[in-house]
Amino acid sequence: MTESGSYTRRTMSLIVTGTIGIDTLHTPIGSAEKVLGGSCSYFAAAASFLSPVRLVGVVGGDWPTHHEKVLRGFPNICTKGLQKRAGSKTFAWGGRYLDNMNQRETLFTELGVLEEAPPKVPAEYQDSQFVFLGNTHPAVQIDLLSQFPHRELAVCDTMDLWINIARPELLLLLQQVDGVVLNDQEAAQLTDHRNAVTAGKAILDMGPQFVVVKKGEHGAVLVHRDGVAVLPAFPADAKHVIDPTGAGDSFAGGMMAHIAATGSGDLEVVQEGLSWGTVMASFTIEAFGLDRLAKLDRAQIDARMQQFRTAAKVG
Repeated sequence: MTESGSYTRRTMSLIVTGTIGIDTLHTPIGSAEKVLGGSCSYFAAAASFLSPVRLVGVVGGDWPTHHEKVLRGFPNICTKGLQKRAGSKTFAWGGRYLDNMNQRETLFTELGVLEEAPPKVPAEYQDSQFVFLGNTHPAVQIDLLSQFPHRELAVCDTMDLWINIARPELLLLLQQVDGVVLNDQEAAQLTDHRNAVTAGKAILDMGPQFVVVKKGEHGAVLVHRDGVAVLPAFPADAKHVIDPTGAGDSFAGGMMAHIAATGSGDLEVVQEGLSWGTVMASFTIEAFGLDRLAKLDRAQIDARMQQFRTAAKVG
């Protein structure tokens, strides 16, 4: 990394698989109708400022042209893996956040293309070395993972639903990936341990090399086979928190982009990746959908990273 914080790029290929959706969002601050959402969208947008990123996802014939323009407007996103199915409906989700922004209720979920066969990885993407498997059924994640024979490091996301209804498939997936990202409640649900470090170590026994346990406004805990690190959250002013949707995916995008740009999954690299993920997520929450990320430039990111280093004494 240069003194200004910019990366000396390496040619490590980063790819993300997951959902692309149409979100309707309600928060105490306001509402946004039919904005671009989905794990792939947030991840790729955040990662694109730090590393080139490939995207694999599927949408229906109703996917707005404007959304594609938004996605293509970010630097370094390759969308050749974006599949459009004319006779299908795009995944759509609506949610409402409660007053503290830490809890939300789902208003509706329209699975659409997610009820169909998952997208295939284009042949030109199968040489990808750094793979992030966005949240979906672990059996689908296993299938997608098998399509990257040259991978050097693979990380998955998961959620409480799959821990409940697809635990055998999830446990099989954890034997095949190098890292997993989940929140503290999911880590406790998976391991029966409330303590994040204890839960993380129990997950290491299931297969991966490292576990990132997200704790919301209390930061994140990295449990790595080579050590443990605790990272605070970015000290955001509550008045700037507009919409928390996609913060976790943006966090993962920043983290994985740093790992891919560095070309290593070592403890220090992953720990630094958490810092970049925290910074990218801190921008995402400042507007609905991808609006804040769409207005970012690298100078703003580097300035906030320096602010975070100063506040957290990271690095």
